[in-house]
Amino acid sequence: MESPPIKRALISVSDKQGLADFARGLTAAGVEIYSTGGTRKKLEAEGIPVKGVSEYTGFPEMMDGRLKTLHPAVAGGILCRHDNPDDLKSLAEHGIVTFELVVANLYPFAATIAREGVSMDEAIEQIDIGGPTMVRAASKNYAFTTIATSTAQYPEILEQIAANGSTKFELRRKLAGEAFAHTAQYDRTIADYFAGQTAEGPFPGTISTVLRRKAVLRYGENPHQQAALYATSGSTGTNVVNAEQLHGKGLSYNNLLNLDSALAIVRGFDEPAASVIKHNNPCGAAVAGTIAEALGKGMAGDPLSAFGSVIGLNRTVDAATAKVLTEPGMFIEAIVAPDFDEEAVKILTTEPKWKANVRLMKVGPIDSPGEPWALRHLDGGLLMQNADVLDDPEEDWKVVTDTKPSDEQMADLRFAWAMARYVKSNAIVLCKDRMLLGAGAGQMSRVDSVEISIKKAGDRAPGSALGSDAFFPFPDSIDTAADAGVAALIQPGGSRNDDDVIAACNKHNLAMVFTGRRHFKH
Repeated sequence: MESPPIKRALISVSDKQGLADFARGLTAAGVEIYSTGGTRKKLEAEGIPVKGVSEYTGFPEMMDGRLKTLHPAVAGGILCRHDNPDDLKSLAEHGIVTFELVVANLYPFAATIAREGVSMDEAIEQIDIGGPTMVRAASKNYAFTTIATSTAQYPEILEQIAANGSTKFELRRKLAGEAFAHTAQYDRTIADYFAGQTAEGPFPGTISTVLRRKAVLRYGENPHQQAALYATSGSTGTNVVNAEQLHGKGLSYNNLLNLDSALAIVRGFDEPAASVIKHNNPCGAAVAGTIAEALGKGMAGDPLSAFGSVIGLNRTVDAATAKVLTEPGMFIEAIVAPDFDEEAVKILTTEPKWKANVRLMKVGPIDSPGEPWALRHLDGGLLMQNADVLDDPEEDWKVVTDTKPSDEQMADLRFAWAMARYVKSNAIVLCKDRMLLGAGAGQMSRVDSVEISIKKAGDRAPGSALGSDAFFPFPDSIDTAADAGVAALIQPGGSRNDDDVIAACNKHNLAMVFTGRRHFKH
């Protein structure tokens, strides 16, 4: 018997969103509902017929609700194999009814511990016992029992019951897998919380995360590699994984890496900001009075590299911004922004042909600095660190040269320092008028990075500000920068040759600021 008729449902949920409509649908389909505690009160308040589990079992709820459903009359009704005569005989002997549908989601443990100032006693009271027992029992018996652990599952379950009086085997098996993932994540969250109570510093003794496959991608970094996108469970922040795709063909592995980098840059600015990403490095970026102006400046930073780039914006894309992106000779792979207005979408999705494929990614309001932790995969393990997302304390900065930067130069130095952290180390950026003119990225020699950034800036280098993600070990890069017309520099300092580097700046009448903080990005 693959699809027994659903006669009874046992409902006990913490998240009651959509519950009333679901229960009304079950009642309309002739399903008898049993419930406990707050769930029962909710259903009764909605005028939905419901039977109390305590009245059925003859055993009252007790211990402030800690004990409600842990009873053979409940577990037996869930675990009964409808094609097993001995199971059916046992139920009949003990007056146990069958439950063909179990609806349960667990106490909000994760939400509770996320609140500031929550005590361990408060957290412990949000550890569900009966709920996981019911969920696991129903999941184990998926051949006969349907388990619902998410409000998103209600419509499909109700649709099948209304049409057939039962659910299909394939659905029950899928729901069982999702239910075991639900309880596994729940237990992992509790285990991590307990581990955190005895951790030394910010790092617990063990870490874990539950990942949910969101998409299978066409391929990985290269066509011979397979790839998929996974979302961390419970992630609700502003990021490309949670973004809504408004237009375009499916995202590729490289698209996602570049979109993530593009968003990381612009979320660091309060003013309208644009970033232009190629091969996971910025080839253009700028801030300005409007998002269209910022984008225009960003695209002008390295127009050759901007062809086929990924764009990040921290304001809603309007028609003026869309027109910048559709100038003759332009080709864009993907755009990430808080939103796109109707006219902008129209401009970005009609002629020329490349617009049919451009990915438009809406992330909503950008209101956070990003994930606080960064994980990096190694063969055999992971590295974990604080993510490099927080602003640097400018009160720690020091002008170390005889020449002091002007107000305009200081604005460019701030922008250059903000950009240096997003360029692969060794990172050198040249900026002017708060616009990226050239970047030297990922070179084994800092001198090479300086030369590449100068080459990219071309005749715009004179008067620019240079940012370096780490200290200069020798003064040779200072001489090269001075020859190109660089006017001011910003770097962490901390080299044993700092005095020689400062002396070289003084020789060329350059202003230089030490920040005291490094921004490697490997």
